[in-house]
Amino acid sequence: MPDLPGSRSRGVPARSGTTPPIILASGSPQRSEILSKLGLDFEVVVPGVEELDAGDPEFLVIENARRKAHAIDRPAGTLVIACDTDVVLDGEVLGKPADAAESRAYLDRMSGRGHTVMSGLVVLDEAGEERSGLDRSEVVFKSLSDAEKQRYVEFGEWEGRSGGYAIQTLGSTLVERLEGSVSNL
Repeated sequence: MPDLPGSRSRGVPARSGTTPPIILASGSPQRSEILSKLGLDFEVVVPGVEELDAGDPEFLVIENARRKAHAIDRPAGTLVIACDTDVVLDGEVLGKPADAAESRAYLDRMSGRGHTVMSGLVVLDEAGEERSGLDRSEVVFKSLSDAEKQRYVEFGEWEGRSGGYAIQTLGSTLVERLEGSVSNL
């Protein structure tokens, strides 16, 4: 379950004290897991920012990550990592479904089709200098039966997820093919 905006929690203990203090500006369990697997010590701070939801998808994901990174009250010498991910289908950013009906509508639209998952990453280094980047993955859903769509919606994994799915658990059963990094999803 994602943390609430403004909340703080700790990541795993570091393997060594060679890295600067790190703040992950995200409540995403997947992003925390990535940093934990790297053995980094970090603090999770969920920024309460207004995210853009219309416009060029590449601009949106980088700008939303930038807003998250700069919204953090960070001590000097701290590294901030922020990320934003969107699902793009037919040039349209799908965003996070508002309810189960919209989640089902997303599955109906993506069934048997490909879409792009874009993630914008912004890092503020110890001096406050900004670095940013963009990653994209191409995902093709298999043709989904009504029963598969209903099962996924009822499972509830779509909640709070761009495009209404997460590939990390049951959502992997929706995917026929992935081109790119699974950690981008």
